[in-house]
Amino acid sequence: MSPSSDAATTNSAIHEKLVILPANLHARPAGQLARAAAGFTSAIQLEHSGRTVNPTGVLAVMGLGATVGTTVTVRAEGPDAEQAVTALADILTKAE
Repeated sequence: MSPSSDAATTNSAIHEKLVILPANLHARPAGQLARAAAGFTSAIQLEHSGRTVNPTGVLAVMGLGATVGTTVTVRAEGPDAEQAVTALADILTKAE
């Protein structure tokens, strides 16, 4: 494999993290998620109860209906996927 192929593989890695919500996913954390997600170039998804949304939309995030104690999966693919997953998971774990 050529070095450029390795770099392409590294840049398109999929990162994922499961987060158990400490609070309901309401407007404030949904807005924080949307603002944070918009700052990344990777394709980001939030998944809850079989539904998957793009977290750049506040209403889409709120539409997941995620409540305290449930699990949300943060998934991203792209050049800054690891940073995106870490940032969004951090927002979710600190939701009040």
